[in-house]
Amino acid sequence: MSDLVVSATGLTRQFGDKIAVSDLDLEIRQGQIYGFLGPNGCGKTTTMRMLTGLLTPSSGSISVLGRPMPESAEPLKNEIGYMTQIFSYYRDMTVMENLRFAAEIYGMPRRRVAARIDELLETYDLTENVNQLSGSMSGGQRQKLALAATVMHHPKLLFLDEPTSAVDPETRRSFWEQLFDLVDQGATMIVSTHFMDEAERCHRLAILEHGVKRADGSPRQLMEDLNATVVEVEGPQLRQVKHALDGQSEILSTAQVGARLRVLVDKSEAAPESRLKSILREFSDLSMSVQRPNLEDVFVSATRGSKA
Repeated sequence: MSDLVVSATGLTRQFGDKIAVSDLDLEIRQGQIYGFLGPNGCGKTTTMRMLTGLLTPSSGSISVLGRPMPESAEPLKNEIGYMTQIFSYYRDMTVMENLRFAAEIYGMPRRRVAARIDELLETYDLTENVNQLSGSMSGGQRQKLALAATVMHHPKLLFLDEPTSAVDPETRRSFWEQLFDLVDQGATMIVSTHFMDEAERCHRLAILEHGVKRADGSPRQLMEDLNATVVEVEGPQLRQVKHALDGQSEILSTAQVGARLRVLVDKSEAAPESRLKSILREFSDLSMSVQRPNLEDVFVSATRGSKA
């Protein structure tokens, strides 16, 4: 039996003259957290809406849990959970009322609802908030409530659209630990994000820009396959150093990080440090060292020259 949970071929969505998603191919396997990484407007949410059956593609084909979309959206609704970017439950209802509402939406048998809600309140640390209006909760608490409601019916496949965009780093870390607990229990997830540290947590990810997939693979694989050498430059006059490097054909990117300049040099350059020293010979007291690539380097390289 195939472990392929989601498959898409040539997936395209056009709104008037604007192409939001263009010729996208995807393969997502059971037990993966698959990430969509990219800025706002890159096609992450549009792709998710097509994969869940909420939006009909302009062209292309989709299979989710072995069934075609959007034709199978209704029969698959009890096997899918979708957590939207903006809190989509009722702010004028309590935590308990929202969870009961979610259970009713999914048609859960009444005899199972009370025990399942108690379990979720404990898992997501909401027991003390049970009678609190969700509108008066913090952003992190609301995200926990939204996740609890999303997994109410034990879905096989979860879609999480920028689930931590409005919460603090500590809450984000805790949230991701809960996601891995769900994976350990057999769930598969598709998560959209614009945070590099979150993208690194994914088993596999696609880098999207202007609706086009620029790269696809595990974070480690993408970093190992980077078509550039990363060199960090330290010393005085870093802004002038940056301006001297910008525009050079073999320099893919320059970015200042604190007291260092992070430079991506095309992989075709056999001696990147020597080349940088040649370009920067008028500057004194500079030190250089080759560094391990990170995911931001991958993103910059993958989307270089693709701006409209």
